[in-house]
Amino acid sequence: MAAGTVQANLLTPDEVSRLAGTTVVSGPRGSEPPDGLGAEPSNCAVAVGPATKAVYGQGWTAFLSATYQDAAGVGDYTVTQVVGVYPDGDKAAAVFRALGQGLQGCPSAVRTDQDGRTSEWTYKSDTVTSDAVGWTATQDAGDGWACYRQARLKGRTILQVALCEAGDGKPAVAKIADQVAAKVTE
Repeated sequence: MAAGTVQANLLTPDEVSRLAGTTVVSGPRGSEPPDGLGAEPSNCAVAVGPATKAVYGQGWTAFLSATYQDAAGVGDYTVTQVVGVYPDGDKAAAVFRALGQGLQGCPSAVRTDQDGRTSEWTYKSDTVTSDAVGWTATQDAGDGWACYRQARLKGRTILQVALCEAGDGKPAVAKIADQVAAKVTE
């Protein structure tokens, strides 16, 4: 990976495994944000799909997402890293503000995925500053399944990390987000 490319901003599965304390392997990657997910109420589109077009929109100049999953491949543990680069810091800051506002306006929602399956989620913000947002999305009736999320604004880049598991992923997601942020040069 060439320095300065969006790919160079992501951590490898080995790096994530060390930080998370569990072995993960490569999974799906995306070079553009997926379409938004269905949300009820509709003003919760950002909360139910923070790594989708509902947040990243169309104005980015580079985008990459990578999802790693538990080595057994059963989906008990996933880590997703997302990096979106915008033409300038003002555009990135506006998108980042919209992410924070969208999260604050949605304490709970019904999420509909691309396959039409629905699930109920509760959202709780942990950290909200001008350049960092941390929150937890907990699946109602999900046997402890939750996604611990961190988003950061760095220059003209918005990065996100999500760690989903039936446990406390908050400390690990913060470590992973710190390392991804340290790699971002934009």
